[in-house]
Amino acid sequence: MSAPALLGIGFMVLSGFTNTVMVSAVKVLSSDLHPAQISFFRCLIGLIMLLPVIWHAGGAAVVRTSHPWLHVLRGALNAVGMLSFFWAVSLAPLATVSAINFTAPLFATLLAILILGERVGARRWSALVVGFASTLLILRPGGELLGDGALLALGASVVWAGAMIVIKRLTETESSLSITVWAAFFVGLFTLVPALLVWKWPTPIQWGWLVGIGALGSVVQLSLSRAFALADTSVVLPFDFLKLVWASLFGIVFFAEVPDLFTWVGGSMIFVSSVYVAYRERRPRTTPEGYG
Repeated sequence: MSAPALLGIGFMVLSGFTNTVMVSAVKVLSSDLHPAQISFFRCLIGLIMLLPVIWHAGGAAVVRTSHPWLHVLRGALNAVGMLSFFWAVSLAPLATVSAINFTAPLFATLLAILILGERVGARRWSALVVGFASTLLILRPGGELLGDGALLALGASVVWAGAMIVIKRLTETESSLSITVWAAFFVGLFTLVPALLVWKWPTPIQWGWLVGIGALGSVVQLSLSRAFALADTSVVLPFDFLKLVWASLFGIVFFAEVPDLFTWVGGSMIFVSSVYVAYRERRPRTTPEGYG
């Protein structure tokens, strides 16, 4: 394996681990602050931390766009997805939310078939069926796990899948930095309204948590971007599965959440299905925005 590929794998592992730390911080903070406020500050602080990157890349010229309304649509979808996801984290075990989150690429493929008319062969259809059947294994309709948190996590995946469809269109003309910056701006704008409805001024300690969440979110995006820039999707994406491992460990150590066998089996099958679909749709140097 080449050095760039190994480095890309390292960035993917870093992205998954940092994402789990950030989500864990959200879970801790959500006991005192509403997820809507956390979502808003996540975007605001993340955008502020992107300013030096914008300046280094060439200033405002690098974020000019010819499709502002597509950015608005993507921002609206991501705002709903982030609100739902952060709310889900406050209600459901980390491992459960992480496992359900792997369904986003499956929903994106399904939406591409229904909305864009993309043709899918028997093997990808089989992967979709296996992935969604595995989701039912985790949710177990009629069982005790089918609660608000699990449903919110599933809803977040559906909405993020819609955002992926918009991003596929944007990547034809927009840079990765432009897409990331406009997403942070519009998601922050759209989450401001629900945040104001439940507004509560953070304490100094809570400000520290919020700054940490914003910083970690930026590290996640930058690491993911580097991972997909250094190696093909089919090389780095399998290591995204470590997010389920990190989520399980963090859940056990910090929140006394022990994932059951259904979460592990279902999450593994969903992930394998997602990786296979991504492999079949792979493109050289795929940009990270296609994954969330």
